[in-house]
Amino acid sequence: MKEMIDDEIQLEAEKNIEYLKELLKDNSDVIFRTFNVGDWKAAIVYIDGMADKLLLDHYVLEPLMLCSKGIEKTKQIKDNILSVTDMHEVKKLSEGVNAALSGDTLMFIDELNCAYVIATRFWPVRGVGDPSGETVIRGARDGFTETVRFNTALIRRRIRDTRLRIKPKAIGARSKTDVAIMYIDDIVNKEVLEELNRRVDKINIDAVFDSAYIEQLIEDNKYSPFPQIQSTERPDVVAAALYEGRVALVVDNSPFVIIVPTTLPSLFQSPDDYYQRWMHSSMVRFIRMISIFISLMAPAFYVAITSFHTDIIPTKLAYAIAASREGVPFPAFVEAIIMELFLALLMEAVVRLPKPIGATIGIVGGLIIGQSAVSAGIASPIMIIIVAITAITTFVTPNYEVTAAFRFVRILLIIASAIVGFYGIVMGLIILLIHLVRMKSFGIPYLAPAVDTSIADLKDMYIRSPISKLKERPKYMKTGDKIRQK
Repeated sequence: MKEMIDDEIQLEAEKNIEYLKELLKDNSDVIFRTFNVGDWKAAIVYIDGMADKLLLDHYVLEPLMLCSKGIEKTKQIKDNILSVTDMHEVKKLSEGVNAALSGDTLMFIDELNCAYVIATRFWPVRGVGDPSGETVIRGARDGFTETVRFNTALIRRRIRDTRLRIKPKAIGARSKTDVAIMYIDDIVNKEVLEELNRRVDKINIDAVFDSAYIEQLIEDNKYSPFPQIQSTERPDVVAAALYEGRVALVVDNSPFVIIVPTTLPSLFQSPDDYYQRWMHSSMVRFIRMISIFISLMAPAFYVAITSFHTDIIPTKLAYAIAASREGVPFPAFVEAIIMELFLALLMEAVVRLPKPIGATIGIVGGLIIGQSAVSAGIASPIMIIIVAITAITTFVTPNYEVTAAFRFVRILLIIASAIVGFYGIVMGLIILLIHLVRMKSFGIPYLAPAVDTSIADLKDMYIRSPISKLKERPKYMKTGDKIRQK
């Protein structure tokens, strides 16, 4: 802490308390309590509203004040009187203050050049509920909360392995946000783990309010619209990723856990793919791939045809398109951009409004405003159909960040098609492919296993083979233990 000058714990409890009162002055929620323990002075410091007062009263203050007679050495206080399960010593005052500001209780006793940190964290928390952003038909219904320890417990419940590791860190020069790095020691890709630790240690920021801060600070390519780190609200997704050799970062105050490394094919997968029969899951994955291609190409294809390549469509269809566009004052390019903007505004409104109102606005906005745009001559009926198809196919993708990335690419393809038609679309797709091929996530190719072909990995990419056939972990992850089923 920058404002702390003297980091040494004094042998007199009163001096430590005086120093902390000056350091933490003008804070009504900081509670100081001094009392006697036998022949010694003692004091505790805690934050009102973040510490468990009942635990302090019954298992700390009461035994210390009533049962301390006959104590000859201060070490006996910890060993013979205190009946709390979780406590430890700190040698630096800054460590103790950080613990107190996190909800623990800091205790000083005369003649001790250390302080005791008693685990008393007890603040209002949201209960474990169904993750709203990642719904499944079949599967667990518990989701992460904003408390880091609850989230690690949800993951450990699914990984009862002695080789599961949870390494704590504190990020943020002022916020001291708790972060837990989780991995399975004999499976994890050691190079990925070392690179992650290096990037996290380099973070120098005042405060971290959500896992998104860390995600943006440690990703490989900050100028790419595509997410290079997966975020999820589901403990089963994190557990499955750990079993594949990935690493998870659990951040306090955030219900989203981030997973590294990630690949683009993995972002198209849903937990439902593994909870349903393999034939149905394979069909759904194929539908997702077709859907993202349609959502990416449909508006640009329409602009290219109506602006440059009308000769490639049948005559009757050309007449129908021309008739539908009669009275529309804008070229197809401007019409497409207007409708894309309207779709983006409508989706943003639905997300920001309360759920009961949002659903109504989505339906009413789509029907009434779309029909009004056609009646007013702002857009043609066929453009409304294309926008509707684009919206439907866009939301087939289970990851919202991927959806947003492809929306950005879709607008660029519309612009390219308005300039040189099909040639612009082809050039745009080539540039997109080059960009994706060059990208990596913590040293792992972003398009793996498509660009790092392995027959075993392809069993769980375009299709989902039966569970009995998925005997090996992904080869591109370069895991320690490579076999997951014998």
